[in-house]
Amino acid sequence: MSDLVVTCPKNFYLAWIGEGDAAGEPYTGEEWGWFMGGNKPDIGPGDRLYVVAWGKLRGYAPVTRLMKGKTGGWVICRRGDAVAVTIAQAVPGFRGWRRRWWARELERPFADWKVAGVGK
Repeated sequence: MSDLVVTCPKNFYLAWIGEGDAAGEPYTGEEWGWFMGGNKPDIGPGDRLYVVAWGKLRGYAPVTRLMKGKTGGWVICRRGDAVAVTIAQAVPGFRGWRRRWWARELERPFADWKVAGVGK
């Protein structure tokens, strides 16, 4: 298994934040899923799912499970505990998923993750 990176589309970014249990928010007890098609992601409990949006790494959530979607594809699940971090380099959006390509030691806290660079 491994840490994976996905992109949140610009037109879904605000709705994604509004779903709940975003980084810095209290845990609600709800389980959340990142839905995707394609090949089975190489990720599982304890791994991290990182999210990129607006050209920046926004943070990660610890993965609780991977499940097959009801209508196909895959669902990467999490429950709270999201962490806002970023890296110094810009990260252009992409389709699908990729393995984390940077060392975790390069991650730094990202207090203004919700708004930094959004709309630019």
